[in-house]
Amino acid sequence: MPLAPISFLPTLNAILNLTSVFFLIVGRKAIKQGNISGHWKNMTKALCASGLFLASYLYYHFFVLKGSMHYEGGAVLRFIYLLILVPHIILAVAQLPFIIAAVVTALKKNFTAHVRITKKLWPVWLYVNITGVIVYLMLYVFPHGSN
Repeated sequence: MPLAPISFLPTLNAILNLTSVFFLIVGRKAIKQGNISGHWKNMTKALCASGLFLASYLYYHFFVLKGSMHYEGGAVLRFIYLLILVPHIILAVAQLPFIIAAVVTALKKNFTAHVRITKKLWPVWLYVNITGVIVYLMLYVFPHGSN
């Protein structure tokens, strides 16, 4: 079976972001219900989806696109795009050490620290994944707005 063409990577990245959103929500629901095993499994899947996203995203931007994609919409939509993109990028980079810290504290069974970290991390991680899909839609699906 041949590999998917490289042009499929942005779509794959959006799918991985949506997958992570799903598992983040299901994982949070599991821990709220006291289901530690379900929480662990779903958060591990969210972490894997996000890790695969990061690898695919970096590969695409460094070796295929060799830079960044420019938004093609009009001035108002470009402004909205940038309002979404700028915090998305800042938070995407900033969250990485906190994701690592959340995983390390969980593995060390330091659940007090884990909860303290994840109470602030979880909504950021969710925001970054959702806005990642919005950025994808604006760049690749509706690049000129809804004309």
